[in-house]
Amino acid sequence: MQDGWVGVIKGRPQVGAFAERSRRTQPQDIDAFAEMTGDRNPLHYDKALAEASVFGKLIVQGGVTSGILNAVVAEDLPGPGSVFLEVSWKFVKAVGVGELITGRVEVKEVRADKPITKLETSVRNQAGELCLTGTATVFTVPLARG
Repeated sequence: MQDGWVGVIKGRPQVGAFAERSRRTQPQDIDAFAEMTGDRNPLHYDKALAEASVFGKLIVQGGVTSGILNAVVAEDLPGPGSVFLEVSWKFVKAVGVGELITGRVEVKEVRADKPITKLETSVRNQAGELCLTGTATVFTVPLARG
């Protein structure tokens, strides 16, 4: 069997390996995401309305919450050249503006013949509460020049 991980910058990941990244959400995140997508939901902009809602605060778009996982996958594990093939995410708690979030991926399966990895994914807030949970399948393009 041919090794499908030849040329992958960080090599073949091991089952059980994990990586995390943290960042604090900012009002600019809402503006940037709205500019890209057109998502101008009042829950992201209208403070009085958002505070009177079930959330009790301004919240960032779900894409801002899940976006930290893009960075973990592309930069850390499996690393450069990685793209999502499939995701299954459940948003279980809204993330407010100014909250510190931590994205985590853990390797559950690795194919030997192709650079494909199945990951368990999560995003937690600064209190450690789960905000997003799910899985992702990732393909890692070989980028190393040899």
